[in-house]
Amino acid sequence: MSTQIGKRVSGMEVSNNRVGYLGPAGTFTEEALRTQADLAKMDQIPLQTITDVILATSRGEVEFGFVPIENSIEGTVLAALDSLLFDSELLIQREVSLPITQNLMGIPGAVIDEISEVYSYPVAVAQCRRFLSEHIPAAELKFTTSTAEAARTVAEAANPKYAAIAPRLSAELYGLELLNQGIEDSKDNVTRFLLLHRSDIPKPTGSDKTTVVCFQVQDRPGSLLSILAQFAARGINLTKLDSRPTKKLMGEYCFIIDLEGHIADSMVADCLRELRIILPDLKFLGSYPIASVTNGPATSTEAQALSRAWIDDLRRRITE
Repeated sequence: MSTQIGKRVSGMEVSNNRVGYLGPAGTFTEEALRTQADLAKMDQIPLQTITDVILATSRGEVEFGFVPIENSIEGTVLAALDSLLFDSELLIQREVSLPITQNLMGIPGAVIDEISEVYSYPVAVAQCRRFLSEHIPAAELKFTTSTAEAARTVAEAANPKYAAIAPRLSAELYGLELLNQGIEDSKDNVTRFLLLHRSDIPKPTGSDKTTVVCFQVQDRPGSLLSILAQFAARGINLTKLDSRPTKKLMGEYCFIIDLEGHIADSMVADCLRELRIILPDLKFLGSYPIASVTNGPATSTEAQALSRAWIDDLRRRITE
C-alpha cells in the first residue's frame, strides 16, 4: 500500500497517506483505527457521516476509509452496508473488532436524576436501552451523526440537563464528566469495523474471509437454496448471511454472504466463477484477514459438555 503523497485526483491534490473515519475526534471508530499501527501513522481525517467516509474514499480524497459495519448487540450498521452495496465499488482490506464500553456523560455538576435530554448515535442509544429505561425513562432521545458529535454537542450547550452517550475519550476531549460507566445492555459488546480501498485486494494470510453480494436475476422458489448449494458442494463454510432490499421493487432483496477463504484459493475462485454465471450482477466486496477474537470458542470437549447440559435441561421441562 503506497504512502506517497501529492497524488492528483480530478484536479485536486490529495494525499495517499490519508485515512478517513467517522468523526469528529473521540469516536469509537477513531479508537479502533488507532489500534492499527500502520493506520495510526497516517493522516487521520474525521468526516461527518459514514456515507461521507465512503464517498471520500471512492473519490480518492482519502486513500482509505474506516467505518463501523456491525455491532454484537444491534447487528449491522445499515448506513455503512447500504453505502457499500449501492454507492461505491470499494473493497474491504481488513476487519477490526473493538470491545465497546458506553458511558453517560455531562458537563461538570450534572446529575443523572435531572437529565432531560440524551444525545448519541442511534446504534449507541440502542445498546443502552435497559439503562435508559431504568434510570432516566423520561429523558428525550436526540440522535447525532456520531457518539463524539453527541459529546461535543453537550459540551457546547453547557446545559446540566443534557447528557451524551459516548466513549471515555470523548469526555476527556470535550471536558465532560462521566455520570455512569459501562451502561451498555451487554458486557460482551463488540463492534466490527472495516478498512476500505478503491482497488487493492490484500494477499492471503491463511486466515481470511470473502464477502460477496448476490443480486438475484429472478425471485423464484428455491433461488437462495441454489446459491447456497454452490458453497455447500465445495465444503465452503459461510460465517454470515444477511439480506437487504435492493431499493428497486417491493419484496426484492439481495443477499450479503461472508465465507471462509480467499479469492486466491482455487475452491473459492471456482465457486464465485460458477455463481457469476447464474448471477451476472454478483458483487465482490473483498477478501481480507479475519479479525482476531479475544475470547475464542469453547474447546470441543467443553462444547460437548455444554451441549449435553443444554439438552438435559430442555428435556427436564417436558410435562408428564
